[in-house]
Amino acid sequence: MSGDLYKTRLSKLAALREKGCSPYPSRCGPIQPIGEVVGRFSHLKAGECGRGQVRLAGRLVGFRRMGKAAFFDLRDKSGEIQGHATIDGLGEEDYRSFCAVDLGDFLAVSGVPFRTNRGELTISTEEWDLLAKALRPLPEKWHGLKDVQLRYRHRSLDLVANSSVRETFVRRSRMIAAVRRFLDERGFLEVETPILQPVAGGATARPFITHHNALDIDLYLRIAVELYLKRLLVGGLDRVYELGKDFRNEGVSTEHNPEFTMLEVYQAYSNYAGMMQLVEELVPFSTHAAIGSDQLTYQGEEIDLSPPWRRVGLEEIIAERTGVSVQGSGEDIRAQAAQRGIQLPAMPRGKLIEQLLGDFVAPTLIQPTIVQDYPIDISPLAKERPEHDGIVERFELFIAGIEVGNAFSELNDPLEQRARFQQQEQWREEGDAEAQRVDEDFLFALEHGMPPAGGLGVGIDRLAMIITDSPSIRDVILFPTLRARDQ
Repeated sequence: MSGDLYKTRLSKLAALREKGCSPYPSRCGPIQPIGEVVGRFSHLKAGECGRGQVRLAGRLVGFRRMGKAAFFDLRDKSGEIQGHATIDGLGEEDYRSFCAVDLGDFLAVSGVPFRTNRGELTISTEEWDLLAKALRPLPEKWHGLKDVQLRYRHRSLDLVANSSVRETFVRRSRMIAAVRRFLDERGFLEVETPILQPVAGGATARPFITHHNALDIDLYLRIAVELYLKRLLVGGLDRVYELGKDFRNEGVSTEHNPEFTMLEVYQAYSNYAGMMQLVEELVPFSTHAAIGSDQLTYQGEEIDLSPPWRRVGLEEIIAERTGVSVQGSGEDIRAQAAQRGIQLPAMPRGKLIEQLLGDFVAPTLIQPTIVQDYPIDISPLAKERPEHDGIVERFELFIAGIEVGNAFSELNDPLEQRARFQQQEQWREEGDAEAQRVDEDFLFALEHGMPPAGGLGVGIDRLAMIITDSPSIRDVILFPTLRARDQ
């Protein structure tokens, strides 16, 4: 059936061109947003006409022909309005041409607003133009696309069919604009750093690798912007942030997409306590800008983003939720876990703690919770707490059971940083493909002196999931990464 419709629309396209009519004109003249016109003439009573002609443009989403008259619905991003066309108003030939349009076509309509006896604001069509011919029909009956993979693959149709999807991305955009406004007003400078990097650093992750032909060198899509933003602290830019894409060659899940949006913020003369305060203000501010409140519901859970948030030590929260003390060796942790029915693989102590946190603690942290003070071996870029050997000044933010943020008191001792990188390299040689590399250029910059600083990373997509009540990260990324069609 869809193939027949496509052929029918192609024949209509050919007929228009034979008449010398362009189905895709380059100009449409001045137009007014539909939402603006609806608001301007909202005072009209049933049977009353407005004064003056308006010109609107949008997609045709409904058409009802009734002999010598037709009603239709026109939509743009600001709203939707009903139109009315008659053979008397347009003339026989023009009316016949108008009735040959298809759902999905883009039209411009000029006429006078009036309110029907049933109370519907309507445009009495005096002139019209075809702006773009749609060759394929829109999703049937405007009930939207039911197949989730098809929705992600054809986001344009998803947006046309589902107003809730459009609203999700409007809210995401408002949130991002508010993040920038919040930081700009506090003296932070937005910067841009390389996406192609000679060393993939600043996070623990597998990178994507590409090759530059002219220079004959391998380059990596960045997994983080941290090491470049810290160079800027060395250079005297005391408050910087970057909001952009990172890339990690990892699996796809409800919380992971290989290409994702991150916010990273660095502030000289601060530390992880300063970052706690910053994120505790930033998240409610941006959420309120997006949805008008800092109270929300995520997958049936009522969440209050207003500060203060709970702050708890990593060791404490793991013991609280699992009964396992992580103060001992890796073998001791595994033995305790096994006694409680938790089977952990053989891996370094820090990785065991990380797994306990991710599998058994994080899903229970529904209200905003800052979990702080992490093992040094899984935090190679964070400053060690002076009173606690092996523990660094690092925290992660969890909301709705999802890790949303990660922050450090940034390590600025170049010799200690080199030793940490070298340890990571050793683990890489032993089989840890995600371990970080030695970045000599970064160390060279660090050796010139970097002020004490706090750094914060926020997963923009994950935060957008929460504020829009979306169960998957793919619901808040316009074009998520998908399997090939035949897989």
